[in-house]
Amino acid sequence: MKIAFQMDPIGPVDIEADSTFRLAEEAQARGHELFYYLPEHLAYDQGTVTARGHPLEVRRVAGDHFRLGDERVVNLSDFDVVWLRQDPPFDMFYITTTHLLQRLAPGTLVVNDPFWVRNFPEKLLVLDFPELMPPTTIARDLETIRAFKAAQGDVILKPLYGNGGAGVFHLSESDRNLASLHELFTGFSREPLIVQKYLPQIARGDKRVILVDGEPAGVINRVPASGETRSNMHVGGRAEKAELTARDREICAAIGPLLRDKGQVFVGIDVIGDYLTEINVTSPTGIQEMERFDGTNVAGMIWDAVEARRA
Repeated sequence: MKIAFQMDPIGPVDIEADSTFRLAEEAQARGHELFYYLPEHLAYDQGTVTARGHPLEVRRVAGDHFRLGDERVVNLSDFDVVWLRQDPPFDMFYITTTHLLQRLAPGTLVVNDPFWVRNFPEKLLVLDFPELMPPTTIARDLETIRAFKAAQGDVILKPLYGNGGAGVFHLSESDRNLASLHELFTGFSREPLIVQKYLPQIARGDKRVILVDGEPAGVINRVPASGETRSNMHVGGRAEKAELTARDREICAAIGPLLRDKGQVFVGIDVIGDYLTEINVTSPTGIQEMERFDGTNVAGMIWDAVEARRA
């Protein structure tokens, strides 16, 4: 098949951790033809969705992990599969790319389905499953947030459309910084904030469960660095081997059918203790860590699902 990757610059990626690199590596091993372009080089041109980019070869050699062919503009309708893999922020630029990629259906399969990526932001889709999530409020109004904090005590405050642990604050019951943080966030953004009850189980880790076409493929545990609340590996979290618990499987069984039905082939969910906190559909990570711990070919499972859908 002809495969296009819409992704962030490939040069700086960590070949031992990057999930998009691993997906490209597995596709190449299966004999698929790869093409690479940046999201800013996606365009709508007189009825055609195009991209300016390069044929791509990848190899697992640090510092020499890719080779690009000559730059050219392609009609993305000529491709069998396009991967939507750039990282958030989930802003209007990101949303516009989903509108353009949506126009490739039904001839080209876009993974994950861009219509539902646009309508399933990480911290909003979870609201469809209130029985699985911790106490949560989403608001821009300071008094609403104050009332929630007064009721819950310790809380986590974060941007609604943030990623990678950026801008995440743990406010204890006695913390007096809520108004200042609210002023800071609302000063540069019109977006609401999300506030959740602090879960002390985070000290033991934040599990990342990968679902492939709605079915759990495996799990890793991400443990915060000393003195940190955030477990994201971008900010020093440590990956550990983990096993799926009965509660993890219950959560996956509840959300899996919806994800499968809406074309969300590769999804990463975050679970703290018994609670589902996020459903990541934009650019989930964790493939390589899971493969190292479990010895499974998670990228292969994802490609099996993509190839089956394409067939």
